[in-house]
Amino acid sequence: MQIILIKDVDKLGYANDIVDVKPGYANNFLIPGGFAKVATPSARKILAENLKQRAHKDAKIQADAQVLADKIANLPLVFKMKASEGGKIFGSVTSQMIAEAMAEKGVELDKKNISVEPFKTVGSYTADVRLHKNVKGTISFSVEPEGAAAKDE
Repeated sequence: MQIILIKDVDKLGYANDIVDVKPGYANNFLIPGGFAKVATPSARKILAENLKQRAHKDAKIQADAQVLADKIANLPLVFKMKASEGGKIFGSVTSQMIAEAMAEKGVELDKKNISVEPFKTVGSYTADVRLHKNVKGTISFSVEPEGAAAKDE
């Protein structure tokens, strides 16, 4: 069954994409949830016209997203976390923590668009950020042990 996505759906597609899904998934989840509508011939024509009109706006939005991606690539973050003497950290750096740290530096990011691979030791890491459907950014951050200077005294 072909549907037109109204909103971005993880692992399926972005808004205004026409995708094939099983009828049960469309009829029981996507359409009632407001995530999609059936791709009828008239809906396809309306979508084509809307995409044509929006192409110019989307080019500007994509350019702004690329500028933001370049900006966040040059903003290193440092997180102080409790750690054992062997360098193993207690807890984890979450997408929420990264979003808050970026907000302090003047960059607003939605935590849902940030993906962090799990890790358990101090060191330098990266997180991926989805800024636009064609633009992905990378945030560099490091995790340092909390109170390292206090232990040396």
